[in-house]
Amino acid sequence: MRVLLIDINPFMPPVTPISLGNLGAVLKASGHEVEVVSLGSNSMFSPDGVASYLKQYEPRLIGFSTYQRNIPHVRALAQLAKKVLPECRVVLGGPQATFMPDAAVSALREIDFLSRGEGEVVIRNIVEAMEHGVEGQPIPGVTIRTAGGECITGPPVEVARELDEYPSPWLTGVLDPTALEESIILTSRGCPNNCCFCYTPAAFGPGTCSQSVERVLEDLAYVSQNGTGHLWFADPNFSYSETRVVEVLEGILERGLTVNMWIETRADMLTPALIDLMKRAGVHSIAMGLESASPNVYPALNKGIEPERIGHAARTALASGLDVELFSQFALPNETKEDALQTLQFVKECGVKIPGNSNAQQMHLYFGTDLYANYRERGIKPLRNDLVPYLAIGGAFETDWMSSEEIKQVESAWRAESVDGGKRVVS
Repeated sequence: MRVLLIDINPFMPPVTPISLGNLGAVLKASGHEVEVVSLGSNSMFSPDGVASYLKQYEPRLIGFSTYQRNIPHVRALAQLAKKVLPECRVVLGGPQATFMPDAAVSALREIDFLSRGEGEVVIRNIVEAMEHGVEGQPIPGVTIRTAGGECITGPPVEVARELDEYPSPWLTGVLDPTALEESIILTSRGCPNNCCFCYTPAAFGPGTCSQSVERVLEDLAYVSQNGTGHLWFADPNFSYSETRVVEVLEGILERGLTVNMWIETRADMLTPALIDLMKRAGVHSIAMGLESASPNVYPALNKGIEPERIGHAARTALASGLDVELFSQFALPNETKEDALQTLQFVKECGVKIPGNSNAQQMHLYFGTDLYANYRERGIKPLRNDLVPYLAIGGAFETDWMSSEEIKQVESAWRAESVDGGKRVVS
């Protein structure tokens, strides 16, 4: 079967569509023809151009990586695809689709399937159902809309115990590092922590599933030797296992790989020795989650880490010559305007520059998070009561502690301190 996988992010330049690449590698290994397309803010395309491409490629299935903020663009492309290829099927996957209510399928008339759970397994199930002509029946890991308009969700799918079960999108040629200024690498899923604002615990369960060290090094060797060597690790917690991360970093040094890496980790995983090893292996930037430095706020977030520990790790990394980014949010439960400004002051006192992810962003409420499930009990008051079922609350709210006007004031305060005026925000 011919499959087209599309990542569209109109708010920033195209990035490596690593999750779609993983799906494509699974389908290619099963004998299907796959193309992966990434569209961003500087991509040059038009409706006529897209229509021409669709007519030429003629995919039977089109998949979109879906987030709250790109849904209007996904819908527009899906509607265009249905107009050009009426018989093609469209599936939504990714964070937003995974936890949408079933009723979303009825509201998204141009969408045929919602992917629930591990995408590699689910998309293979969809393709097999289409090939056997049974896509109107329950499919494991999928919500469908029947001919009668009923929404049906199939049984859940089992997740991989080890990510080595899935082929590499790099080694199979699904993703091409020669075409990328920076390659995104994803070697693990899940997180042993349970932060209330994060959807990862609901998506992957309480544990962490990862690739073997050897598999990671094979991919890194291929990508670094055929690309620029600039790597962005998308692992939720790169250093969740000290033994594993040390073996990966030492493997990079032993193989003589020339890489320049951005990684994300928890501050309590960092030691001076590990920071030194990271720097020698090619890490240039470390990102850590802070969220809030106020004692009125951070205990309820369930992060299990004190701001002082984060500040110490940030200063240690900076002293070693690495760049540091601190993720923070405002309009959190229990947070006043004064609490939010305390976090801004904390980041400045750590010596962290404020571009990119260090530009704090308003907390958003997304499907699948503990906060979304219990937002009223957490003092969050939506500003809209007319949301369609495929949209979560997002940032359209105020709280018992911060009005919408105060939220805007905090955003302005961060922008005023930003080295680039808040232009570069990565979320």
